[in-house]
Amino acid sequence: MGMTLIILGALIFFAHLFAYWFSKLRIPDVLLLMMIGILIGPVFHWVTADMLGGVAGVFASLTLLFVLFDSGVDMSITSIRKTWRGFVQVTLLSFVLSAVVVAIIAHQMGFEWSVSAMLGTMLGGTAAAIVIPLIRQMRVSEYTRTVLTLESALSAVLAIVVSLSILQGFEMGRFSVGRMAFKVLATVLMALLLGGLGGIVWSLLLERVRRLPHPMFLTAAFLFVVYGLSEALGFSGAIASLAFGIVLGNTNFVFDLVPLGFKTNPLHSLKPEEKSFYKEMLFIFKTYFFVYIGICIPFTNREALMYGLIITVALYVMRFLLLAVVGRPNTKVDRMVVSMMIPKGLASAVLASIPEELNRSVGYTLVPCATMIKHVVYAVIFFSIIVCSILVLATKKYTIGTPDDESEPIGDSGLHGDPNHKKLTEPS
Repeated sequence: MGMTLIILGALIFFAHLFAYWFSKLRIPDVLLLMMIGILIGPVFHWVTADMLGGVAGVFASLTLLFVLFDSGVDMSITSIRKTWRGFVQVTLLSFVLSAVVVAIIAHQMGFEWSVSAMLGTMLGGTAAAIVIPLIRQMRVSEYTRTVLTLESALSAVLAIVVSLSILQGFEMGRFSVGRMAFKVLATVLMALLLGGLGGIVWSLLLERVRRLPHPMFLTAAFLFVVYGLSEALGFSGAIASLAFGIVLGNTNFVFDLVPLGFKTNPLHSLKPEEKSFYKEMLFIFKTYFFVYIGICIPFTNREALMYGLIITVALYVMRFLLLAVVGRPNTKVDRMVVSMMIPKGLASAVLASIPEELNRSVGYTLVPCATMIKHVVYAVIFFSIIVCSILVLATKKYTIGTPDDESEPIGDSGLHGDPNHKKLTEPS
């Protein structure tokens, strides 16, 4: 126990040091934290994924919850209204093309088409816990930042719902595209409704709650309830958390939508010190999450590492081609950032472990190559974060800096921006 507490405390100190290095040297702290996980896990074997047991799943869910809640609080509804076409276009095109590319490669690896399709959907989304912290430190327009934030949330839902639907197809012996589409739509809409209503209720209660002793953590406690209720009802707790944060961050906008006769009580938002408290919590969860990813990398399976590298390269090539075709005439910086922000993370890692657990629960091989699927997904997570970090470093001259000259919006009509927009002048 003593050594465990020393490691946990040291990780927090290192995380703050890495964050400082990122601000000064532009070395992504995400990569450095993951390297620590590799050292204490696969290299020195001080900690293994099996040692963490069921704690890892709870911790992963909490990390995603706080990432999306914090991003929702900082998100402007006005910006969402301007960017919804762009993020839908980016999300759907990127998710479908990613799933197709991975499925084709997986089939060439020897997987059945059904297994290949499932692997493709597991890797179709992006990692909110990686994308959101990175783009906040990059010099991009608010439009692009909002598009990438929403993409990371919605693509994770698509990956989860579609992958689990394919797994249900293994159990039932058949697949239904219509059922999957209905599940995706219902999951998103109901989670948005539940999270939004939760945010309104809490904003009405917030001022009274502050009179209680030690009220700082009570918003997080209510967020846990909203997240858990959404998951228990079969909806997306991640999307509900995002909606909850959006309402608390846009109480004035929400209050203006209330009919005049019902405006009896004002809606209250979080105070600056409360926002600072939750950002510190997010920092701690993010630190341990990336260390955990490093611990789980399967370095003993060289074949999985090779396939993971091939899939990662293919995904980035696909993303660059997608932005080259549908991204013009966006600013160069915006296109650059959107094209590199496809690291995989939490949702993919959780989904990758399900087939193996399903085979174990039924007592026979229901899903072929379940262990290989998990190892390949973990390898893709590792390499995609590596590639994303390298690209951030390689383009830091253009993408990272003081945002005193923000890029122009991509445009209100999807990725095809207004050609009359002023372009960002490249730094000399």
